[in-house]
Amino acid sequence: MYYTRETMNFPRSASPSVSQASPDLVENQRQSSSGEFSRLEKRIGAKKITFHSKSMPRGSMFHDHEALRNSKDKRYDLFRTMSGKLERQISNLRGKPIDTSLQDKEITESLTAERFLDALQGPELETLKEKETIVLPEDKTWPFLLRFPITSFGMCLGVSSQAIMWKTLATTKTEKFLHLTQVVNHVLWWISLVLLISFSITYLFKTIFFFEAVRREFKHPIRVNFFFAPLISILFLALGIPHSITTSLPSMLWYFFMAPILLLEMKIYGQWMSGGQRRLSKVANPTNHLSIVGNFAGALLGASLGLKEGPMFFFSVGLAYYLVLFVTLYQRLPTNETLPKELHPVFFLFVAAPAVASMAWTKISTSFDIGSRIAYFISLFLYFSLVVRINFFRGFKFSLAWWAYTFPMTAVATATVKYSEEVTGLATQILSVLLSGAATLTVLGVLVLTLVHAFVQRDLFPNDFAIAISAEQPKQKKWLKQFINGSRGDSMRGLKVLDPKDSQIDIEAPPLSNAVCHTV
Repeated sequence: MYYTRETMNFPRSASPSVSQASPDLVENQRQSSSGEFSRLEKRIGAKKITFHSKSMPRGSMFHDHEALRNSKDKRYDLFRTMSGKLERQISNLRGKPIDTSLQDKEITESLTAERFLDALQGPELETLKEKETIVLPEDKTWPFLLRFPITSFGMCLGVSSQAIMWKTLATTKTEKFLHLTQVVNHVLWWISLVLLISFSITYLFKTIFFFEAVRREFKHPIRVNFFFAPLISILFLALGIPHSITTSLPSMLWYFFMAPILLLEMKIYGQWMSGGQRRLSKVANPTNHLSIVGNFAGALLGASLGLKEGPMFFFSVGLAYYLVLFVTLYQRLPTNETLPKELHPVFFLFVAAPAVASMAWTKISTSFDIGSRIAYFISLFLYFSLVVRINFFRGFKFSLAWWAYTFPMTAVATATVKYSEEVTGLATQILSVLLSGAATLTVLGVLVLTLVHAFVQRDLFPNDFAIAISAEQPKQKKWLKQFINGSRGDSMRGLKVLDPKDSQIDIEAPPLSNAVCHTV
């Protein structure tokens, strides 16, 4: 269709405000419109032109802003630090108060360890059970900070421990036949430093913007132990620092490094002792070894800097709690629900504490004496008892927490190098090379898996369901609730032991019904 002067629709004088007594004004408007069309036709010629007429809605910019604001899922506000309060204040000022009952309830209600155990499953308590629901959308990808877990610091543990091992291999006299230099140690140390700084900054942003998510991770029975990971990584960086950078560190740094570890231990160990929902028999799991390793790593660094009393103090605390934790985990108490029944890489954390304790006591006593050898042989036996399992890494979903399970292998290899320096011989040299090679290959394998999940499958940081569980248990069906309440009512007539700090009732004897008691 070609538009000509006759077919072109131009505004006519159809307004009632124009009277019939002004024909000259109407004629002038028509001639003006015809003149405009003539000039346009001369420039572009007769072309197919389509005109679309659409009225501009009133306040369109305001409506676009409202649509953009409403497109954001309000459920994320449950984890934001200040957005809930700020949005509430703005809405009140605009005269549109919002309902914040759910938000306040989810934020302020305390999550117990038993709630995590009821809602999650798996050796890392990372998988949501079928009956459970979460407070965040399941069909959307969450913001990156919400998907960045504290377990990511396990990568820093794995790489920094490798830097220590390669430094030990390059500086030990019995390993001179390998002709190693400190180049590998230098590269690994800088990589671990960059990782630690970048991860720390990222998690700091998570703490600032999503503090509720960090608080839930601290309440998680397994995630809470990974709060030791960045602190231990700092100790490993100090131990593995290349000689080309510095040969000695100021002893005052040790006190700054150990102060946060001491405060965190007082919090965690106090919960183990005080009972309640977070007593050790309830929440004991292999990741608790991370809190023990912090003591031995601090003792090793302090003794390396020439200190005496401080390293001995942390070594004593670590030894006492390691024995308690070791017995608790091996007993597999009926009250413990977090220890996985199947084999999992998490079991390698059994090896970490005695291996680091062996090197720490060697520095404290200035020799690889009987105490160092006892700790070393315990770690060596546990190491081989786990390695002989062929199907160890099969059937489990990869996560960044696997990096934390690689550093115990590196710790055993480093302790073996120290042992070969004390007990010289071909056998100890071969053992040192084999264990060091196995630790390096394991780290390389986990690195390949990390790269595959990061760049190929793009699921290295999936939605973290472990922090999004509801504070309340899902509603049960009416008949099931009546059955449970009826059973509980019958059990209440039996002999029971009540713990004032524990809401759980432990039944000691079955209820007696229609029974006749005879006295003799």
